[in-house]
Amino acid sequence: MNISSAYIHIPFCQQICHYCDFTKFFYNERLADEYLEALEKEIHTYIPHEKAVVQTIFVGGGTPTALTAEQLHRLLLMIENHFMIDQCKEYTFEANPGDLDLEKVKLLKSFGVNRISLGVQVFDDDMLEKIGRIHKVKDVYTNVDRLIQEGLTNVSIDLMYALPGQSVGDFERTIDEAMQFDLPHYSSYSLQIEPKTVFYQRYNKGKLIKPPEEEEAEMYEMLQSKLASRGVKQYEISNFAKPGYESQHNLTYWNNEYYFGIGAGAHGYLPGKRTINIRPLPAYVKQAMADGRPILHEEPVGVKEQMEEEMFLGLRKAEGVSMDRFERKFGRSIHDVFGQAIPVLRERGLLLESKRHILLSEKGKLLGNEVFQEFLLD
Repeated sequence: MNISSAYIHIPFCQQICHYCDFTKFFYNERLADEYLEALEKEIHTYIPHEKAVVQTIFVGGGTPTALTAEQLHRLLLMIENHFMIDQCKEYTFEANPGDLDLEKVKLLKSFGVNRISLGVQVFDDDMLEKIGRIHKVKDVYTNVDRLIQEGLTNVSIDLMYALPGQSVGDFERTIDEAMQFDLPHYSSYSLQIEPKTVFYQRYNKGKLIKPPEEEEAEMYEMLQSKLASRGVKQYEISNFAKPGYESQHNLTYWNNEYYFGIGAGAHGYLPGKRTINIRPLPAYVKQAMADGRPILHEEPVGVKEQMEEEMFLGLRKAEGVSMDRFERKFGRSIHDVFGQAIPVLRERGLLLESKRHILLSEKGKLLGNEVFQEFLLD
């Protein structure tokens, strides 16, 4: 079983952001201890004997750094006991600028973590408060300095746009400030109003207004051009990197490769099936402690679904879908399978074709979902 990567979910936060619909719970020390015990049981079920060799490990959340230093140590030790860290190319931890301190940074570094993804969102204290973040802009400066001084130089920061009350000028100031750090990687996402969030409730009551679509598109295009001008290249719809610093873990998803999904609400992709874990914390803990298999749903993935997913996921990359790779993987040419959709999308100016790749045009990047649905096979 050739599993490329592992995603491990830590669902705790000191505060729940108004836009977030990921599996997350207010941090509680006792609950976190129980959760770590259940997590170890689940990892052991997947990897009962010798350590697994994976290319990438990504510990996300929630906020993994919401754990105490002692709990973080326990988590790092658990991962080290089940995975060959020295053979792992990229080992990422998500962190919140508001709860990272020197002790935690040193701990992460000592266990071989070599990449940090910081949830910054915007460089504007008022806006941070409005979206429910607990950190301040000064915390970003403190922690980026701290990480670099400790030798953790592969740092990515997340930015958000199309936030309520955010103008194009506001987002431009955030991009300009973010670029001053000259980091190797940036991710940026527009606000999606998801059910069961504070923003969803406000939106339904007419108390929350997003910027108009044309302003959202302007923000995105400005992000692309400003980062490109600094040699930070777009390699996926929402991700930008200096050459050689593309997130190898995220490329696992977009290359449609197999990965473990471990923890409450985590999604995994194993040969022949996709898995979704139980989300509610008590139910996850109970099931993981009972049999180490806290799976809510398993969906079989046949060849038809694999080919569809190869397109949905691969088209998110700037280079697009490799025709050679598609043929090697499925024993059929991409034009043989999707011969109807490709010419129609090309004519609409949403798709481009080079000698070896099929990729989204600039217009296609703005209308990605419209393109993806054309690759559903009957």
